[in-house]
Amino acid sequence: MSEKLQKVLARAGHGSRREMEAWIAAGRVSIDGEIAKLGDRIEADAKVRIDGRTVSIKSEDDLVCRVIAYHKPEGEICSRKDPEGRPTVFDRLPKTRDSRWVAVGRLDINTSGLLLFTSDGELANRLMHPSHEVEREYAVRTFGEVTDACIQRLRTGVTLEDGPAHFDKIKPAGGEGMNKWWHVSLAEGRNREVRRLWESQEVQVSRLIRIRYGMIDLPKSLPRGGWVELPIEQVNYLRKLAGLDEETRTLLGTDKHSVARAKVKSAKIRRAVRKHKTTAGKTPRQRS
Repeated sequence: MSEKLQKVLARAGHGSRREMEAWIAAGRVSIDGEIAKLGDRIEADAKVRIDGRTVSIKSEDDLVCRVIAYHKPEGEICSRKDPEGRPTVFDRLPKTRDSRWVAVGRLDINTSGLLLFTSDGELANRLMHPSHEVEREYAVRTFGEVTDACIQRLRTGVTLEDGPAHFDKIKPAGGEGMNKWWHVSLAEGRNREVRRLWESQEVQVSRLIRIRYGMIDLPKSLPRGGWVELPIEQVNYLRKLAGLDEETRTLLGTDKHSVARAKVKSAKIRRAVRKHKTTAGKTPRQRS
């Protein structure tokens, strides 16, 4: 059964359908040696290349939707490669066969906490679409005077450079003096939105940690730099949010990376995290 080319490429994790359409229009994609055109459909045995490189094509039935939760440390960027050589969130992820991990949204370099990755590009693209409005919760440490009037403004809404914004929920979570912790939630993923909301009240954010995405919490036993694969129940919770059919299969516990998946084994993950830290500052030549 044939499928639209852009849908197949998006599902394989190369980008959103809109991005794939732009790549096709730019002549970057070929099918069986011929430059692809918008509207082309392909069969499962088609030979597809992007910029001359062969890409793996899988049918929807062949793809097992997997999701992992990653505890992003500060200092990592959400890109696959960085010209400046900074560490990226993809450096520590487990290897996959015939697919690649796609990040569900981004966290800036100075933000830590929960970041989800999936092997299903269509799931990632749908969850990132503003129409789904998935609630995110953050733990925020602020420095500066936070008055009741300030809290009220952050709840009712302030105007940022890209439009109005507000926190859906905001509640105190401890701290002393000018340093206070708060738990805030919002259903948008605009660039640095949490920081910019606080800065609009002349309050500095000194720590920012994402602790929840929808109903998925950052596991308390998961160390920074560690990851754990989500069980099928949580995978299907996300698929339902995105308007996709349930997944009936799982690779959890069936391959060499399953040790940390069914239940987080903190000792092993921490050893891997420490090992990564010792090589993070080395050049590729030094690591080999």
